[in-house]
Amino acid sequence: MSQRQSWFEGWRLLALLSLNLIVLCIWIAAMRQFEVEGVRMVIRFTARSSLLLFCLAFSAAALARLWPNAWTRWQRRNRRYLGLGFALSHGLHAVAIFAFARMDPAGFAAATSAASYLFGGIGYAAIIAMAATSFDRTAELLGPRAWRALHLTGGYYLWFQFMVSFGKRVPAMPLYAAFLVPLLAVMALRLIAMAASSRPKPAAAD
Repeated sequence: MSQRQSWFEGWRLLALLSLNLIVLCIWIAAMRQFEVEGVRMVIRFTARSSLLLFCLAFSAAALARLWPNAWTRWQRRNRRYLGLGFALSHGLHAVAIFAFARMDPAGFAAATSAASYLFGGIGYAAIIAMAATSFDRTAELLGPRAWRALHLTGGYYLWFQFMVSFGKRVPAMPLYAAFLVPLLAVMALRLIAMAASSRPKPAAAD
C-alpha cells in the first residue's frame, strides 16, 4: 500500500472526516451570517452527510463479500471509522437542531412532533451505544454476541429511520426520492450477501 493510501485509513481517516465535516458546517452557517437559515442549511447538509457515511459503513461487509476488490476491502477495513464518522456527522446534526430550537422556537415546533422526539431519541440512543462500543476495550467488555446484536439491531433501526425521514418528504419534494435509492441498494446488498452466505457449498468431487 502506498504512503498516500495509508493516510486514508483508521484514525487518520476519522480525523480527516471530522475536520472536513466541522469546517463545512461552519462555512455553511457562515454563508447566512449564522442566522436561522444558515442553521437549517447545516441540518440539511448533515442529514445527507450522515446518510452517505451510514450507507458506506452499513454496506461494507456485504460489498466485500460480493465484490472483493481494493475499494471494498478498504471499505470493510475502515467500517469502524466510517461508522464513527457517521456518529460525528449526526452529532453535528443534533447541535444544529438544538441551535434551530433556540433561535426559532416557533419554526422548530412546527417542524417537529411527539413522534419525531420519540423515534429520533431512540435513534440517537442507538448511535451513542454503537459509537461507544466501536472501540476494542468496550467491545470486549460487551462481548461478541451482545456486540453483534446491538450493532445489527441499531443498524437496521437507523436504516428504517433514514427511510422514514427522507421518504416522508417525497410527496412535497419528489427529488427526495433520490435519497432512498442508496438506502434501498444497501438493503438489497445485505440481503443478497446473507443469501449467499447461507447457500450450501457444493460438495467436492471424489
